[in-house]
Amino acid sequence: MIEIINVSKLFKQKTALYPFSLKAEDGECIVLCGGNGAGKSTLLHIIAGISAPGGGTVMIDEVDINHQRKQYVSLIGYMPDEFFAQETMTVTEFLTFYGTFRKVPPSRVKEVIQILGLATKKDDMIKHLSKGMRQRLLFGQAWLASPSVLILDEPTNGLDPYWIDVFIDLLKKIKRSGTTIIFSTHMMDVAAEVADQVVFMENGMIVEAIKNDHMNPKQFMVELLGRYRQKEE
Repeated sequence: MIEIINVSKLFKQKTALYPFSLKAEDGECIVLCGGNGAGKSTLLHIIAGISAPGGGTVMIDEVDINHQRKQYVSLIGYMPDEFFAQETMTVTEFLTFYGTFRKVPPSRVKEVIQILGLATKKDDMIKHLSKGMRQRLLFGQAWLASPSVLILDEPTNGLDPYWIDVFIDLLKKIKRSGTTIIFSTHMMDVAAEVADQVVFMENGMIVEAIKNDHMNPKQFMVELLGRYRQKEE
C-alpha cells in the first residue's frame, strides 16, 4: 500500500505542487493525467525519492520516506521519462548493472530481456536501439527487482501499437501479483484499460479523481477523453 499524505512542493518560492493526499492499496493502479506543467512529473519524482517533498510525506506499507529513506527506496522501481545511460553499454550490461544493486540474479535479467522482446538485442549497445526499444529497456530496469511500488513517467512514449498492447497486458499481470503502480500518460486508452483510479492534475493541483470499475473500458476511455479535452481547453 502507498499513501501520499499532504504532500506539497515549492521551487524558488513558486508552488509546483499544492498539498494533497492520495492512497492506493496493493495491486491497485493510479494514472496521472494532465497537460505539460500540470505537476505529474514533480509528484512522481517525490514518490520515487528523487525530490524531497516541501511538506507532507509518502509511505509504503508504513515505511516513511522522510525517516526511513533507505528502506523506502528498496521498495520502489522507477522509470524516468528520459533515458540517461552510458550508450556503449549493452542491453545485458545495463540491466545487470541495475540488478547488482538490487541483488537480482542473472536468471531474472535474462527473463526480463525475453519478456520485453529484447533477446535478439541483448548484446547490442544502447546507442543502436530504437526509441521503443530504449523505452522497453528503461521499463525493464524499473521492474527488474519486482518492486512493491512501480513508478513510471510516460512509459508508453515511443512504443508502437503492438508493444502498447503488450505493455497493457504486462501491467495487468504485474497488478495481479500485488504490485501497486503509479504512472503518468497522455493516452486515455491505456489509462482506461489499466487504471483503478485516474487523477487529473492542473497547475500543481488535483482537480478530479475518477474511479474505474473496469466494466466497459471503451466507454470509460471516451469519458476520459472528453474530460481531458475539456480540461486542456
